[in-house]
Formats: sequence, structure tokens, C-alpha cells
Amino acid sequence: MAGSDKFIPFKRNNFTESELIQKSADHYQKMDQRRSIREFSNQPVPKEVIENLIKTASSAPSGAHKQPWTFCAISNPELKKKIRAAAEEEEYTNYNGRMSEDWLKDLAVFQTDWHKEFLEIAPWLIVLFRQNFGYENGEKVKHYYVQESVGIAAGFLISAIHQAGLVTLTHTPSPMNFLAKILERPDNEKPFLLLPVGYAAADCKVPDLNRKRLDEMTVFYS
Repeated sequence: MAGSDKFIPFKRNNFTESELIQKSADHYQKMDQRRSIREFSNQPVPKEVIENLIKTASSAPSGAHKQPWTFCAISNPELKKKIRAAAEEEEYTNYNGRMSEDWLKDLAVFQTDWHKEFLEIAPWLIVLFRQNFGYENGEKVKHYYVQESVGIAAGFLISAIHQAGLVTLTHTPSPMNFLAKILERPDNEKPFLLLPVGYAAADCKVPDLNRKRLDEMTVFYS
């Protein structure tokens, strides 16, 4: 194989069939407890935890291994305040004209509105930016499958947050260009997702929802 000198052996434990079944079941049971949280505690979370979460997210696959993402982790109160103010301005417009009646009806079960207190209460905000292209030595470098790659990294990050014992919410105030402006990001980066990260408030409640059954979302071809 051309360039095989740049390859290294892949090492991974091999499990028995019963071990595989148990491990997959355990992981499902843990992940099935994940919920989107809008009521946060202001209890601090160590920076090292956030660093580990981001490193886990960065282990996601990406087109041609270009890793077209930037993670901005914010704990600065003034920055969080600015982000909340800008997000609420967009959300107010969304809830009062941009969103269709059907959309608002579908959101009613979650009892959400344009107020986003959690953006200041949560100890951390992680803003995930997609890099539409890169720079090397001042020259533009092409990135591939950017949307897909960053989406996978977002999934890794959400999973890592839950596995660590913390909670989050996939917040996407639209449009999100204010995030690039507030955080002074370069022209090749566009905001993809905003995640408040921390502990759930002691009195936090979530909607009583059911997820689709396996037979409602899966087709097996054996």
C-alpha cells in the first residue's frame, strides 16, 4: 500500500458475543437517561472536565481528517451576559414572527419562550464552530464534508457531557452570526451549535416524553 509507512497497528480489545451484548445494552441504558435540560445550577465545573469533553469530541471522524471545527469554551460572566442578550434578541424575533404557527405548536409541550436564563446560569458555554475552509501559511486549504464532520463531533460532545455526569441543551438561536462577532472568530468559522454545560438545577423538571421504539425507526436487511 502506498504510504503504508505512515500507518500504525490498530489495537483494540476483542470481546465475546455475550460481552458485546452486555456492553451495548449498558451503554444504551446510560444514554437513554440523557435529556435536554433548560434549568441549570450555577455549581462550578472544573476547566479540566471541559477540556476532556472537548478532546473527546475532537476524536470524531472527519472528511480527509481535516478536523474542521473550533470549540470555544466560555466561563467569563461578561461574555455569557453578552451572548444571552444577543441570543434573546434573536429568539424574541423568532417567537414573534419568524416561527410558523405549526412550529410554535410543536414547541408548546416544552414550555419554552425567548427567555434564555440558562446562558448565564450554566457555568460553561461551549460554542462549536464549523471551519468552512482552513488556513496554512496564510493560504486557504479546502475542507471536506464540513457539515457532516462537525455534526458527528457535536454528537460525540453531547454523549461525553452525559457520560461525565453533566447535562446540556442543543441551543441554536437562529441566525447565530452574533456568536462569531462576540467571540471575534475568523472569517472561515461559522457558528454551528451552542451548548450550555453544567449540572441540572435541584428542582429541574423535564417533559414526560417517549422515544421511538426500535421497530418504528429501524429496518433490518438480514
